[in-house]
Amino acid sequence: MDYWSPDVSHRQSPAVGILVANLGTPDEPTAPALRRYLRPFLSDPRVIELPKWKWLPILNLFVLTRRPKESAALYREIWTEEGSPLLLYTETIASEIEERLREGIGPAVHTAVGMRYGEPSLRGALRELAEKGCRKILVFPLYPHYSGTSTASVFDAVFDELKAWRWVPELRTIQGYHDEEGYLDALAASIRERWEADGTPDRLLLSFHGIPLRYFRNGDPYYCHCQKTGRLLRERLDWPEEKTLVTFQSLFGKEEWLKPYTDVTVGRLGREGLGRLDVACPGFAVDCLETLEEIDGLNRKIFLDAGGGEFRFVPCLNDREDHLEFLTGLARRHLRGWEQVSAGEETLAAEERAERARRQAQDYPSPALGAVP
Repeated sequence: MDYWSPDVSHRQSPAVGILVANLGTPDEPTAPALRRYLRPFLSDPRVIELPKWKWLPILNLFVLTRRPKESAALYREIWTEEGSPLLLYTETIASEIEERLREGIGPAVHTAVGMRYGEPSLRGALRELAEKGCRKILVFPLYPHYSGTSTASVFDAVFDELKAWRWVPELRTIQGYHDEEGYLDALAASIRERWEADGTPDRLLLSFHGIPLRYFRNGDPYYCHCQKTGRLLRERLDWPEEKTLVTFQSLFGKEEWLKPYTDVTVGRLGREGLGRLDVACPGFAVDCLETLEEIDGLNRKIFLDAGGGEFRFVPCLNDREDHLEFLTGLARRHLRGWEQVSAGEETLAAEERAERARRQAQDYPSPALGAVP
């Protein structure tokens, strides 16, 4: 096997790297770009837990012949002049984490963005960090809630890439942060700001991305993590339990997924004539197709067409200051010990150079010092 090694000097001072990972995005809102993006996504055995002989013919003969064109049209609705919102926000978060950590740890910390599917890739991000001398890498998926379909899939890709490295770095991972104080505080603040500006709703709906019910029954903790976030957030808001709903969106395929379904619930509330519905998506760190188009677009229409009154979407935390502070603090906590080691190694290197110089002076004393007659 031809192992890869970074093109760095062995005398380079070690640095610490943070791989900020997210799901991914197509390069552009076109059918060919969506096909390139969806093929590895829907071929991931963590995402689709079916035998390959059964699933791959369906994927190639049916899904990839229709879905890319449909999805491209949806992506065009949320695309910005700068590109994909998910990628732009993820890059901002990574840049802010690096800048803020450097103020406390020093310049020997670097971040890189890697997408599980699409570009920039996890492979490219890992190699970028290695080229900068990062021999210790923290893998930081921007998924608040752990699931085998998302977080574990990122870990799979990271480990698979490192199999091809000659010098494998020390590694740490963040599994999630669904019950972290700073995350919940930021969520609560974003919702309170909406209420202080425009009044409280008749219902607060918290919509999370779904997974097949079968995955939960087989041991995936995702459902429990989502429910805990919903409970803790409601308590922080001091909001009545009977006015809070936790639902699941983004169904794919025909098997049963986690319930209740978001679109079904929104339609029912509309038919009941609910006056004001607020919808937040705590499971998404940044806004993307699933929040901007599916929730603020499709589900808004479902609610209004069914007879509902006012539909208000609460944006994801994105690049809010409290969100950036929390994510930086979480990274800093997982780096404990590494920042001292990094600084200590640089100090040690300087001390070793001074000691070598001192020994050389003893072995080869200078005539100017009177040591040689």
